[in-house]
Amino acid sequence: MPASAILLPVFVLGLLSVVMFVWMVATRIPAMSKAGIDAQEAWDTSALKMSLPQKVSQVADNYNHLFEQPTLFYAVAISIAVLGHVDSLHVQCAWAFTILRVAHSFVQATINIVNIRFTLFLLSWIALATMIVREVIALI
Repeated sequence: MPASAILLPVFVLGLLSVVMFVWMVATRIPAMSKAGIDAQEAWDTSALKMSLPQKVSQVADNYNHLFEQPTLFYAVAISIAVLGHVDSLHVQCAWAFTILRVAHSFVQATINIVNIRFTLFLLSWIALATMIVREVIALI
């Protein structure tokens, strides 16, 4: 399979980060303005979180989460592509991970039901772990 088959989900997940950034800015700046919070006062985002509506913080939290587990996904998927080990199961796992993370973002930024978020998070870890374990076996 071509490397592009596993790289497309990487870029789709990257695009999700762009969407969540725009959503975060579009909600956070008006909320800060409404609350009378000066941008300099927002240097400590943990304090900012307490001053803004929960819906605004949920979007920002999700944006931050996209730089945690997904960064490992990026490294793994790109490594698989560089090593020339792209196959249908790796691609299926990459798409599963990406789709599950999109769903996780939507849930967290909207209804924020923890049990649903956790299930999506766990399933995405299973997809990512499958990719990692398969690649370790291939490299051994």
